[in-house]
Amino acid sequence: MSDLVPAATIESDSPARRPGTFSAEEEAVVRESLRRCSEKTIEAAVAYRKTGSTAHLPALILGIFERFVEPDLRPRLAMGDSDDLRVIEDLGLDSLTMMEIVMLVEEVTKTQIANDELRHLSTIGDIKAFVDCRARGLPPPPVATTYASAALLEKMPIQPPFLFLDEARVSAVRATASYRITGQEFFLQGHFKDNPVMPASIMLEALGQLGVCYLLTGLPVEEGKKVDPATIFFASTDGVRCHRVCKPADVLTLSLKPKRVKAPLATFEGNIRVGSEKAVVAEEITLTFGLMDAPTPALAPAEAAPTPQAG
Repeated sequence: MSDLVPAATIESDSPARRPGTFSAEEEAVVRESLRRCSEKTIEAAVAYRKTGSTAHLPALILGIFERFVEPDLRPRLAMGDSDDLRVIEDLGLDSLTMMEIVMLVEEVTKTQIANDELRHLSTIGDIKAFVDCRARGLPPPPVATTYASAALLEKMPIQPPFLFLDEARVSAVRATASYRITGQEFFLQGHFKDNPVMPASIMLEALGQLGVCYLLTGLPVEEGKKVDPATIFFASTDGVRCHRVCKPADVLTLSLKPKRVKAPLATFEGNIRVGSEKAVVAEEITLTFGLMDAPTPALAPAEAAPTPQAG
């Protein structure tokens, strides 16, 4: 068995990034290219080019985005869940600005992002993970999968009225989802009298359900195996803090990142927000699961042999 580790957490040097190949002239070019970025961004770029350590890439990429987003949106990049920010919907970047960002990232990191690859990179985290893999000469992370309501109902072993995900998006390094509190949830009838409030335990349940969705997307856990939907159960939580009361009409935005996945346990860190306001933080949510044999891919049908002709 092997751990499923997000690409951005693995430290490695690719042959093109060996220390000692970054000249003073190249450093001057990098500093000039990033002259409108923060000093922190410039130093991250120089450190990456000098050492080849991909640990410097997140600060570099965030700093380049900070240079292009509107000033009132820049504080969002400093939040702990900035990886979940969508570059168009949340940061208000148009396609031309996004191309400027990509070209600057390519220039400074000496990587390339093709237009067809860019179509699948919708969040800050997507771009970080992609550039990290490209810098280390690894295949790009799997394309994120989006599940609308009908697809979730088909995939999830948990069903209404106890399913608290309206839609979800899952990649190798994170899962995000949304849930609108309708006010018609059965438990709100008594929680509380004349003052409906979403129970914190239910919000943790929603994060756990997002973990279930992550495990069932077919990400590799063990060769020739996949997660058995009937074996996934909540195991434990740790470091849970509630910051905001959530009520009907609030839209919960859930985010979950895998920390350790190795059968029979999967541990995630997660949070829930309402708009830009923090609602729930969970340092660890652990699920237990079992494995089953994965179906063998069907072979392409062989060409039909020619029919013998009568002599």
